[in-house]
Amino acid sequence: MRRVRFHTYGGPEVLRVEEAEPPVPGPGELLVRTEAIGVTLPCVRRVRGDGKGGGDPLPATPGGEIAGEVVATGPDVSGFAVGDRVTSLTLTGSYTELALAPAFLASRIPDGASAVDAVALVRSGHVALAALSTAAPQGAESVLITGAASGTGHLAVQLAKLQGVPRVVAAVGSAAKAEFLRGLGADEVVTYDQESWGEPVDVVLDGVGGELLPRALAALAEGGRLIFFNSGGGTVPAFDLLAGSKTITGLTMRRFTTHHRERYEQHHGQLWELAGSGLLRAVVHAELPLAQAAQAHEIIEARANLGKVVLRP
Repeated sequence: MRRVRFHTYGGPEVLRVEEAEPPVPGPGELLVRTEAIGVTLPCVRRVRGDGKGGGDPLPATPGGEIAGEVVATGPDVSGFAVGDRVTSLTLTGSYTELALAPAFLASRIPDGASAVDAVALVRSGHVALAALSTAAPQGAESVLITGAASGTGHLAVQLAKLQGVPRVVAAVGSAAKAEFLRGLGADEVVTYDQESWGEPVDVVLDGVGGELLPRALAALAEGGRLIFFNSGGGTVPAFDLLAGSKTITGLTMRRFTTHHRERYEQHHGQLWELAGSGLLRAVVHAELPLAQAAQAHEIIEARANLGKVVLRP
């Protein structure tokens, strides 16, 4: 089988296509023949060595989300069989023709939906819904979303409006993305370099972090809350939280799926229902062959994408 690996940290140029033996599923794992692979900002950051703990042990296969067909199951797997079409998060990389996926993170793809539909909708949609669920905006509360044109961000914009949030502010790196986001329901669009992001908001969903985190925190009204679900790190003075009675809550999908399993299952059904009815649109910016993973990373690094970037083996 073919897979993409990196043997040293760096930019897109360090990604290499290699031949390898197929992996063997262990306890609780599915072996999936991938049909679509999601490319995300956390993937790009891991290749650069900017991930949790300073980077993955090398060499490594990047990625974290797939859709495809189950071709084998490991011991202790129930609820899935060979031939099932699934989408899942992965823990050992996904830029490969055959990927291992934990069964507890896998979900079936409905009949009539494509693998690209699934990889564009499910993982990013779950992150967006988990962030909104954690923030729990009420009544007239407003929401600002960083990375709003990303695979997760553009779904969060739509889902916030579908949940009745009266003011959704989309924060992006370029004003060229404004028309796209307004078309998805954003009430306001601001760029990171603007001196002001407008009136303070009650909730920030931060998918970027890093140097942007202090700006995101400053955008909160007194008593506001920030949901932090990115891999970019970042620091803020504790006094800024105290002075404004603000809170920051970290969100990881692995913990969310483990501790809020019922809500996770509800979200899965909700995503497919909204997508099937046309109320939620998972936009695919580009589909590229697996061998062009470097080009996919270039798109993400340039923050040029409007929606999801997908690899096709």
